[in-house]
Amino acid sequence: MTNLSRRALSLGLPLSILGGGALPLLATVRSVAATAESAPSPAPASASLPATARVTPLAQIRIGRFTVTALTDGYADMPYTFFPGRTAAQVEQAAVAQFVARPSGVRFVFNQYLIEDGARRILLDTGPAGSIGQTGALPQALAAAGVRRDQIDAVIVTHMHEDHMGGLVAGGQNNYPNAELYIDRRDIRHWTDPAKRAGAPDYLQNSFRMASEVVKLYPRLQAIDGEREVAPGVSIIDLTGHTPGHIGVRIADAGQSLIMVSDMLFPVVHPQATDVGFVFEQDRAAAQAMRDRFFPLAASEGALIAATHMPFPGLGRVVLDRGQMRWQVADWALQS
Repeated sequence: MTNLSRRALSLGLPLSILGGGALPLLATVRSVAATAESAPSPAPASASLPATARVTPLAQIRIGRFTVTALTDGYADMPYTFFPGRTAAQVEQAAVAQFVARPSGVRFVFNQYLIEDGARRILLDTGPAGSIGQTGALPQALAAAGVRRDQIDAVIVTHMHEDHMGGLVAGGQNNYPNAELYIDRRDIRHWTDPAKRAGAPDYLQNSFRMASEVVKLYPRLQAIDGEREVAPGVSIIDLTGHTPGHIGVRIADAGQSLIMVSDMLFPVVHPQATDVGFVFEQDRAAAQAMRDRFFPLAASEGALIAATHMPFPGLGRVVLDRGQMRWQVADWALQS
């Protein structure tokens, strides 16, 4: 791996996030209805989406030779009780202060990212595909971008929670038949362990079931051991904590970079408070420790970040504002 940051190494982040600040972004935004005749068959739950969710937003940015397209599978509202470390009233109060409060909780968008360099198409996560909330729109989003699922060369699964891998096995089938699949070995081991499944709460059972289906249906699955480059300029980084094998992806080219952090941070509560967790986290202490290391480094280096559950398209930066860390939405649209 190249361009390692000594500072990142000293903080336990082996791959550099340096180079993410002040990027010249060439961006366009489109909002189109996915009605193309070439569209792949929608996931089973897509028919239940409200009409507004069927209008699929796309956002594209350039990182050197890469085109990165932000897509979304939909959304779900997470109850205010789902954030250990704060009371439900405190989380709701923070949501009200940020003008994003909803009666049913904090809105989580399910963002996915298509990475293209002219030679390969790599998809980061596949969304819950109807298993949670108002979701199932990723096939239409890909169609709106002019891409069929059988044209995806690789899928990187950041971790084996249902909202990140549901689209792989929606309908009980392999929906990305020509794709290599990259998942951290620690997550595969955890989510396919019968003993861990037997002792897990009900809300994690879907993840265990889907994990077994992924292993069965994807013969080209590659279990990742540690950080590696899966394609020139596309590297896996270790963000362990949220799950045993939680990973991120760094895209870098021509002095520009983008760090895709998956579930490193959540709307309303992060990055302001690193001690606030989420009910799905497997190891709260490890997840907090990772946030404690990552957020200050990201703020000091101005790293451009993509986050799965932040408001679409999930692009922004962690900034230090009068001693308080906060999320700054990236000024990415219509840049040149």
